[in-house]
Amino acid sequence: RLERFLQLSAEGNFRVANCTTPAQFFHLLRKQARDPRRRPLVVLTPKSLLRLPAAASSLADLTGGAFRAVLDDPAAIESPRVLVCSGKVYYDLMAEAEKRERRPAIVRLEQLYPFPAEELQVTLANHLKAREIVWVQEEPRNQGAWRFLHERLQAVLPAGATLSYVGRPERASPAEGYPAAHAKEQARIVGEALG
Repeated sequence: RLERFLQLSAEGNFRVANCTTPAQFFHLLRKQARDPRRRPLVVLTPKSLLRLPAAASSLADLTGGAFRAVLDDPAAIESPRVLVCSGKVYYDLMAEAEKRERRPAIVRLEQLYPFPAEELQVTLANHLKAREIVWVQEEPRNQGAWRFLHERLQAVLPAGATLSYVGRPERASPAEGYPAAHAKEQARIVGEALG
């Protein structure tokens, strides 16, 4: 339960990440091992990404580079709508977005705490036409990262941009309970996020 770790996040006590590629996970583990300040690492990556062909990294991605707390979407740099998400929902959004002629930019937040404010601010500033920033999550509104990130996202918005939420409404349960209901709700979230 992501929100429980984020509620405990303060004073740089640990690192919370939600990696979307094997290379990001590898470089995060290297960063953690080399960090002179010892603190716990919490990685919230679902098993479903292990078998997802889209969630693959090349050998070059593994042997070069470094962990990046924010992954930009340069393919849609001119979009007035920027979706910011974390984790598996990125692949649901991309699968549907690739079917469309015009799509919003999809920015991945790979590290949730410590919040990468500078990196995200620079990334959002690259999207010069961005007027609508949307946080997308598959968890219910009262769960997941939204409550933790809301104020932090507001602080890094480009001038004139607005922030909104797309995801499940508040719920007592973290899941729908039925695969068909889950698929229908997930399709609604993706459709609403992509506009």
